[in-house]
Amino acid sequence: MNTLYVILGAAVGAPARFAIDQYIRRYTSKPYGIFLVNVIGSFIIGLTFTKTDHTHDLFAIGFAGAFTTWSTFMLDIYLGFELKRYREITINLVMSLGFGLAAAYLGLQLAS
Repeated sequence: MNTLYVILGAAVGAPARFAIDQYIRRYTSKPYGIFLVNVIGSFIIGLTFTKTDHTHDLFAIGFAGAFTTWSTFMLDIYLGFELKRYREITINLVMSLGFGLAAAYLGLQLAS
């Protein structure tokens, strides 16, 4: 039964990530969409970390697992190096890690 919760969460998370990223990319070429979904996903994982198995499987593993994306984040960093946009890369790395950790911490604090 847990697999079904993961599948349901992922079926919503992946299209939500795509929609948010595509919407934001209409206004900028910077990776703000991926930044936003990764921070929101970090918050959701923190918020649901100590919940029941079904809630954790649906939201943390399924939804947030498909909603967030390490691979696209890494591609954005790589492309920044290719384009020699070192300042943008540094800001993206620092902000993504900083805000992601803060969001996960906030979620954990709210959940406890």
